[in-house]
Formats: sequence, C-alpha cells, structure tokens
Amino acid sequence: MSTALLVIDIQNDYFPGGAMELAGSVEAAARAGKLIEAFRGKPLPVIHVQHIATRPGAGFFVPGTTGVEIHPSVAPREGETIIRKNFPNSFRDTPLLQHLRDNQITRLVVAGMMTHMCIDSTVRAAGDLGFECVLAHDACATRALSFGGTTVPAATVHAAFLAALNGLFARVQAVDEVCTGL
Repeated sequence: MSTALLVIDIQNDYFPGGAMELAGSVEAAARAGKLIEAFRGKPLPVIHVQHIATRPGAGFFVPGTTGVEIHPSVAPREGETIIRKNFPNSFRDTPLLQHLRDNQITRLVVAGMMTHMCIDSTVRAAGDLGFECVLAHDACATRALSFGGTTVPAATVHAAFLAALNGLFARVQAVDEVCTGL
C-alpha cells in the first residue's frame, strides 16, 4: 500500500485578515505542517491542492490576489505536486485521480480547509473511488454556519462533519496518531 498526504486549500484567504477567515486556521495549518514534515522525512509524497475561484462574483480565492496563494506555513517544495481545482471536490475536473493511479497511491492522509466543504467533498469522493482515507482532524479548520435562523458554531460544524466521515469514508485521527502510524 502506498500512502500520500493530500493538503487541501490551506490558502491565505482562510487566515486572519483574509477574505474568508476560518476558526482555528493558524492552529490547523501548524498541525498540517507537522504532517508535511513527517511525510517529507519518510519520504512519502505530499500533494498540495489549491482552489482557484472561477465562479462570477466569488469573494475569495480570486485569481491574481494574495488570498489565493498557498499559505507560507505549508508551502510546497520543489518537486511536490500541486493540483489546482475550481470545485469543492478535489477530484472534479482535475488530474488528481490519474496522478494517484499513476503513482500507485491507495491510501490518503487528508488535511486542510474547510472541513464542511472541500474536506468533506474530497474525502467522500476518495472513499467512493476506493481509496483508504485517514483524516487528520486537528489539521483541518472550518467556520460557523447558519440555517433557518440558527447559527451553528465552527467547533460544532467541525465535529459533526468529522463524525459523519469517521468510519465509512475515513478513519479520523489526530496528527500525532497519524505520524506514529506512518
């Protein structure tokens, strides 16, 4: 079994001062950085996913802005793969699936942002495509959501989505546990 780290959308707009600040983005990126260093030390492949907005009127990840850039704390090194996407699911209209198959990757460790959107979409798709997934919960961040006049705090959104993914679609673990199992 060959394992790769998939680092999804850890981009400047999600950090303090960005166009779509997430709760806990700084801490999640630091934990993702620990995963990246563990994978580089093995050495195992690190794949960076960068969201670029193409939807008219998009408020973040706008091409040509600093917000769309991958955050310096998790910056790709020369030779690491960067997959650019325009949809929440990292597999949709990207070369990700072919890249994984070409490199005989069967297991993905996933970290990134937003738990309720791109992480959820990508992990579910990966599971449906037959990949074994490990989701590093403390290397992910999200934001509060509202529906029907109720605001759901970011921590509750995060926990609900992790609970839904754990088991069938992924094994949800802390970064330290993931690193121990490499």
